[in-house]
Amino acid sequence: MTFTYSSLRTRVVFGPGAARTRLVDEVDRLEATRVLVVAGEAEMPLARELAAPLGERVVGWFDDVRQHVPVACAEAARAMARETRADLVLSVGGGSTTGTAKAVALTDSLPVLAVPTTYAGSEMTNVWGLTEAGRKTTGVADVVAPRTVVYDPELTVGLPADLSAASGMNAMAHCVEAVWGPGANPVTDLMALEGVAALRRGLPGVLADGHDVDARSDVLYGAWLSGTAFAAAGSGLHHKTCHVLGGAFDLPHAAMHAVVLPHVLAFQVPALGERAARLGRALGDEADPVGALVRLDDAIGIPAGLRDVGLAEADLDEAVRLVAEKVADGAIPNPRPIGHADVDALVRAAWAGRPATTADENAGAGA
Repeated sequence: MTFTYSSLRTRVVFGPGAARTRLVDEVDRLEATRVLVVAGEAEMPLARELAAPLGERVVGWFDDVRQHVPVACAEAARAMARETRADLVLSVGGGSTTGTAKAVALTDSLPVLAVPTTYAGSEMTNVWGLTEAGRKTTGVADVVAPRTVVYDPELTVGLPADLSAASGMNAMAHCVEAVWGPGANPVTDLMALEGVAALRRGLPGVLADGHDVDARSDVLYGAWLSGTAFAAAGSGLHHKTCHVLGGAFDLPHAAMHAVVLPHVLAFQVPALGERAARLGRALGDEADPVGALVRLDDAIGIPAGLRDVGLAEADLDEAVRLVAEKVADGAIPNPRPIGHADVDALVRAAWAGRPATTADENAGAGA
């Protein structure tokens, strides 16, 4: 057995109530005296509550957070960090908030303390992304990985059911892609498959009772594992496809990932071998991982296709062209070769609805 595994040195504090009882101590550990708080408008009241004990150490509040992190928003956050002479960025919110904080870290090398309120998982990665003129650029830089992450399941209790489902399946996408990512290895497999199982276990409970802190804890635990595994295993076909579509058409980030994931998995399964069976076991059906994923999507109300999350039929040709430019003909490492015709079929199928599953095929054969 031969492999290489690198881990990011991010401190994790996990537990119900942690954001209200541990945050000041974690700021102290980072020796921060000038804190810039980044949170979207909806999360800013929570951010103000959590940061209140920091008193005059808070030197700025930035709330111009948008999905896919437009360059203009990133530049505004960087400007505020410099004007206030901040020595720490405290982000409170979802993946777009974390992404905005990362944008500051990328150019100004400020440490980030992240308090996630969704299941994005990006707080555990060293991946950054910025969007300009309809094109999303991503990169990898260790400086953007948060120094500390405080996971508090209680902060996700107010997350609506549809957003909980989409955000949880976005984390699922990190886990699933980590199974075939270019840096996948036995260590990332352990984290990714444990994350899949935790998300599968927790998401139905969250949808049944949004105040179920145990279920919320399972999903947040899965999100932590998803980001950790993805950071080490690296990005592949799924994330490249979604980055292109999200940047070009401003689609809702989490829901788009949730919709595209089973289609990418269906494409990859013939080349995954034993990895497909292990993924299936984590999803609850060793023989049919795609079917298990589709059934989970149906159970928690994930939209059926990209047409349901804002991609117009008139944009399909352009969507196929853009994705093919990014991923086809050997542009990315992938367990199964992918060409333009494969991209065309995948994007159009993802626009139309759910992929066919083994159960569907068996039913058709029986008929």
